Amino acid sequence: MLVLDIESSGTNPWRHSILSIGAVDFLKPSRTFYEECKIWDGAHIDKEALQVNGFTEEEIKEENKKSEGEVAKDFIEWALYSGNHTIAGHNPFFDLFFVQAAANRVSLDFPLAHRVIDLHSISFFHMLKQGIKAPVKNQRTDLNSDAVMEYVGLPAEPKPHNALNGAKWETEAFYRLFYDKPLFPEFQKFKIPWTL
Repeated sequence: MLVLDIESSGTNPWRHSILSIGAVDFLKPSRTFYEECKIWDGAHIDKEALQVNGFTEEEIKEENKKSEGEVAKDFIEWALYSGNHTIAGHNPFFDLFFVQAAANRVSLDFPLAHRVIDLHSISFFHMLKQGIKAPVKNQRTDLNSDAVMEYVGLPAEPKPHNALNGAKWETEAFYRLFYDKPLFPEFQKFKIPWTL
């Protein structure tokens, strides 16, 4: 599976643009992908999204950066070298739809899997098995990324968000949920709560 995280200029894949793509090959976690791009002509910019990911309007319009379509193409080529093209992430449909929309804008085939593995659902299931009630807010699960990281014993992802950091944090969380042990050396010092 490929743990994918994107940063974007907003939340709508047809109105907003990818700004960066980060990914980790779960079966070969030293194999990573990270690229940044400029927004596509006419893409909308949500100032709140830029606050989350730390990009400035000047940075996302830099002419010397690759286009969104070029970065989507690079990611797809990178992904096809994996033994498993299943996309995973905290909210993988969000990330997948952005890459698909970018590919569509430049008439690029999208040969990756359409089924996804969702960190929110895996975490919710894991909590149920542990006899732990998932947090709820407004009659909905409140397992946002920070809550999942706390549950698996990790600090919250640093802010502003970076797509490769997001993919690494999510990969580490998946690994802990699946195997009850840490994966990346930089996370070894953080204990897994349910194994103490």
